[in-house]
Amino acid sequence: MRIDPNLCVICRGRGLCGLAYCPIIARTRAIFNIRNAYSSKVIEGSTPPAFFVGRIGYPYVRAGPSAPPVLGDTSLFDYPEKWSSLRIEDILEYRWTLITGYKLFDVRKPDDKVLEEARLLVLSSKPVDVKVILEKPPKPIITFNEHEPPQGPRSPLENIRVLGNPVIPRPLDKAYTDTDLNAREAVTYLYESNIPVSHIQKAFSIGSFGLKNQRRLVPTRWSITAVDSLLCKHLLKNVKQYESINEIHVYEHKVHDNLFIAILYPSKWSYEWMEAWWPGSTWNPIGSNVVIEGDYEDYFGRTTYPGIGGCYYASMLATLEHLNRTRRQATAILLREIYPGFNIPIGVWFVRESCRQMFQKGHVLRTNSLREVCEYLDKSTTLGCMKWFKSSKLLKRITHTRRIEEFIKKSE
Repeated sequence: MRIDPNLCVICRGRGLCGLAYCPIIARTRAIFNIRNAYSSKVIEGSTPPAFFVGRIGYPYVRAGPSAPPVLGDTSLFDYPEKWSSLRIEDILEYRWTLITGYKLFDVRKPDDKVLEEARLLVLSSKPVDVKVILEKPPKPIITFNEHEPPQGPRSPLENIRVLGNPVIPRPLDKAYTDTDLNAREAVTYLYESNIPVSHIQKAFSIGSFGLKNQRRLVPTRWSITAVDSLLCKHLLKNVKQYESINEIHVYEHKVHDNLFIAILYPSKWSYEWMEAWWPGSTWNPIGSNVVIEGDYEDYFGRTTYPGIGGCYYASMLATLEHLNRTRRQATAILLREIYPGFNIPIGVWFVRESCRQMFQKGHVLRTNSLREVCEYLDKSTTLGCMKWFKSSKLLKRITHTRRIEEFIKKSE
C-alpha cells in the first residue's frame, strides 16, 4: 500500500491511512531505543530470554541470542501470549529493539560452548542480564516473516557473557536433563506443566529436548509449527473421546483489521482453516480480487503438510484447547478475513493468540439452524455467506453442493 507522505504529516499516527498500525511511529521508537548500538560492538541488556535459529543453509545455520540494549524486565519483548492487548506499534518496537548476535552452527552438534551458555538463558523463565560481544556493530536491518515474530538488527557474534542468574522452572530443568525423554514427550509434559507454548518453542529450537545424542538445533520457523503440531496431536487424543456438542456454536473476534470466526458443528472431529486476503493486505499486496485459500482434515487427520502453512496448526491448537476445556468434540470450521489495513507478516503467534481470545470471549450464536449461521455470516463478514459456504470443503460435506445453492437462495 502506497501512502501519500503529505497524509502522514497531517495524520501523525491517528490512523488516517487506514493501516492497523503506524509504521513511522513503530520504526522511529525502535531506532531511538537502539540508536547507540549501531556504533558499538558491545550490547549490555537483559535477554527476554530470546534466541533465533535460521534455516538458510540447513544443516549449517546462523543462530544466536537476542537482547535489547535495555536492562530490567524485558520479558514482554519475546512473549507472544502477552501481546494480544498490545498495539502493533508496541510489538514492532519490542521486536525491532532486539539485537541478535549470530554464529554459524551445525544443527547436528548442539553441544557447542556458546550454545550451552545460551541454552541456560533460553530455559530461564525471567530475563537474564547479558553482555553480547559482536564482531562489528549491528546493521540496521529489520525483517518480517509469516511464521515468526519480526526480527531486529543482527551481527556476527564474538562472545556472550552471562551477568545474571537464569531462573529455570523445574519442569524445564527436568526435560532438559532427562536424556531418556524423547522430544515429543518433553513438549507435552511441559505443556501439561503450564509452561507457555512460546517458551517451549524456544527451548525446542535450541535443542534442549530429546534422547541423548539425538538432540538437534531446529530453525525457529520450524520449531514454532512443530510444537503447535505436536500439541494438537496430544490434545486430539482427549477430544476424540468426548461427546459431540449438541448444537452449532459460532464465535467471533475482531482485531487489527482481521476478522476471525469459528463455526463448531455437532459432529465427530474434523477441521478446516480458511483465509480470505483482501487486495492490499499482507499476502495480496497488488491483486485486484479477494484471494481465498484453506486446508482441512477429516477425523483421521492429514498425511501431508497443509499448504496454507503454520497458521493451520496455530489455529487448530487454540480450537482443541477450547474443546478440551469444555470436554466436547465437534467439526470445526475457522474463517479469517484479512483487510488492507493489515499489510505486514508478524508471525503465526498472532493467529494462535487471536483464536484463543475468540474462544475465551464465548460464543456469539448458538443454534440448530445452518440458515441462522448463514444469516450471521452475511451480517458479520465482508465476504458473505455464499462465498464462504462455496469455498469450504467441510461445509460442502455438511450440506452438499446443490442444497447449498438452494439454501443460500432461500436465506437471501
